[in-house]
Amino acid sequence: MSLVYLNGDYMPPEQAKISPMDRGFLFGDGIYEVVPAYHGKMLGFDAHIQRMQSGLAAIDIELDYTAQQWRQICDTLIAKNPGPNQGIYLHVSRGADSKRNHAYPQGITPTVFAFCFELPGEPVCDPELATSYHVSLEQDKRWQRCNIKSTALLGNVMHYQSGAAAGNKETILFNSDEHITEASSSNVFIVKDGVISTPPLDHQILPGITRWLILTILAEHSDFAVQQRVISKAELLNADEVWITSATKEVGPVVKVADQVIGSGQPGPVWQQVQSLFSQHKFDY
Repeated sequence: MSLVYLNGDYMPPEQAKISPMDRGFLFGDGIYEVVPAYHGKMLGFDAHIQRMQSGLAAIDIELDYTAQQWRQICDTLIAKNPGPNQGIYLHVSRGADSKRNHAYPQGITPTVFAFCFELPGEPVCDPELATSYHVSLEQDKRWQRCNIKSTALLGNVMHYQSGAAAGNKETILFNSDEHITEASSSNVFIVKDGVISTPPLDHQILPGITRWLILTILAEHSDFAVQQRVISKAELLNADEVWITSATKEVGPVVKVADQVIGSGQPGPVWQQVQSLFSQHKFDY
């Protein structure tokens, strides 16, 4: 039987109850993480928890959970839920107050919730078998603190849904200067003439853990030229390869952006090398 975690206890999902006055429900006032686990081994756990703690500090939520406590919660959920490959969703809201008020209430206890969902398995490196992506391309209309992994995801949801309505699996976003920011649920990389590029981190971009892992692995295990730089919409559309990266996609090859076929229309050779390197070294960090 599947179990979830809520405020110190494990229980069936139907028994988990959260107050309708919870600020996560009323305002989207919270932080979340998703940690992938393959055969019980979590990927990038320490980095995910560090990002969660940074996010909680950024929005002034005080929570005394240590990294070891989070690890125990994740390990217990992995053990109590079926399936060899799982994503662990971790969610902290500011908690429930007696009234609705925009200002942060004082003296309330954060709500901590976590559950597992099944992942299809580790992505493969074979271009013939890999999941490839057709994506939409839209101007970024989200809030200006996308570096915080907030539970308030309506902007991301609307961009993602717009892509889904067009038959696509993701939506890549650009700002008012027509510079690529990220995608609705992923970071973005391009390849041109053998050089790998990704937009630099700022308030418009989530500091993705998979993005960080890719950059770290490439720096330590390859001779690829890698740049963190501004990427224009035109450069994206004229790239030899485009990738979207996330905890669940890993290195996702994009073969079509809007109506523009990318490269040969198949996952490219640099993607294949990088996904292979990622698969070899992703548990090293």
